[in-house]
Amino acid sequence: MNLIMKKILVPTDFSENALQALKVAAQLAKQHHAKLYLLHMLGISQAIIGKDESNEGAEAIYYMKMVKKRFDDLKRLDYMQGIETEELIQNYKIFSEVNNVAHEHGIDLIVMGSHGTGMVNDFFVGSNTEKVVRNSDFPVLVIKKDRPDFKMDKVVFACDFDKENIHAYRRAMRLFKDFESEVHLLYVNLPNQNFLNSAEMRERVKEFITEADNGDLSQLSKVTYYSDYTIENGIYNFSNSVGADLIAIPTHGRKGISHFFMGSIGEDLANHAELPVITFKI
Repeated sequence: MNLIMKKILVPTDFSENALQALKVAAQLAKQHHAKLYLLHMLGISQAIIGKDESNEGAEAIYYMKMVKKRFDDLKRLDYMQGIETEELIQNYKIFSEVNNVAHEHGIDLIVMGSHGTGMVNDFFVGSNTEKVVRNSDFPVLVIKKDRPDFKMDKVVFACDFDKENIHAYRRAMRLFKDFESEVHLLYVNLPNQNFLNSAEMRERVKEFITEADNGDLSQLSKVTYYSDYTIENGIYNFSNSVGADLIAIPTHGRKGISHFFMGSIGEDLANHAELPVITFKI
């Protein structure tokens, strides 16, 4: 395989969710001989360090040493052994800066943790993870529980097959080809919102794949047309029905995942919100 993923960025606040993401990133790094970049955003404020310059310097040094020690603790973990790493400490307080760091270091993939309780506000919107996703030019893999045996054997790529998603689709398909993933393409049809009949759905998807794959229609056989009451329900119910390891979705830079998740996630989805999600910017 000629893998395109050689540099993985892992933003961490040293929380349990961040450690779960690090464990997955370490698995990927070992499998594909990739380098891990560990990023902590210090975000020191004047309110914390005081206004006096000498005090500011002393406090800054203290926090830097504390983060360095925590990085050292991470690198001593069993699953981190044998992995090339680089530590990055930035004094950023806005999460769009993660994208700048990724550009500076030629990152191929960002891996982050998230709570993933099943409600949309906890799932992404308004969270630090969503802020990174919204501003990222790079694929972001979101991990929501401990996954000691993470894999991408079976992936569901869900979108509305609007042509604005072609770039995200192409990037996703390149990545999944390199991982030798079995890809299920998913169109969720809603009863009221943007409803299409069977012929309209198939024509929309055919036009999309014709353009996205330069006339090659071999992916048409991998498309499932799934009806449900919300997009979220359709994605999770279908993904569970095929035993997916991962959900892939395109995201809009200005609106993030909330642009894609237009419905409200019900309580019944709480048990399904633990699947990892990878996002690709439109």
